[in-house]
Amino acid sequence: MITKDRIYRNFEVRVQDEGMIVEGYAATFDQPAVMYEYEGTEYKEVIARGAFDGTQMNDVVMNFDHQGKPIARTKNNTLTLTIDDVGLRARADLSGTEAGRTIYEEIKAGYIDKMSFAFTVADESYDKATHTRSINKVKRLYDVAAVSIPAYDTTSIQARSFFEAEAEKEKAEARAALELARAKYFYGGTK
Repeated sequence: MITKDRIYRNFEVRVQDEGMIVEGYAATFDQPAVMYEYEGTEYKEVIARGAFDGTQMNDVVMNFDHQGKPIARTKNNTLTLTIDDVGLRARADLSGTEAGRTIYEEIKAGYIDKMSFAFTVADESYDKATHTRSINKVKRLYDVAAVSIPAYDTTSIQARSFFEAEAEKEKAEARAALELARAKYFYGGTK
């Protein structure tokens, strides 16, 4: 189930020749992505190196479109998640369920070539100058999902609320600064 407290991101998935194995990077470090654009300003997000250190991911499932029965799972070792120099790498054996075998064939045939992941944030920062949100620590990773349409539409909905709020704060701060400058000018400030 897609909820407002989870954030979804996409990544590519590849088929391995051995068995019914798929793999890819769920996240790459230090790669800014434009998540929202407002009046010509791009709002970006970046996953910081080390963001997954200490993340709760002892029971992460893989499914289709963030819904339905799991097709792989960390608890039964059909899903492996590792952190390396590039980012968070996922490797899944999809041979254990009928749905998994079907998804494997669809990935192999090129019908599905993207994935997404759902997480909650433990620590983040925002640089107003560059309009960049940094995810410094991920609290919990819920799932990785093969998706028919990449998760950026969902991500935009989730991220848009954050970035719209930042854009509105910046506009309010600019209006307040302008009003203060006008007040100083008209009521005894320097001319």
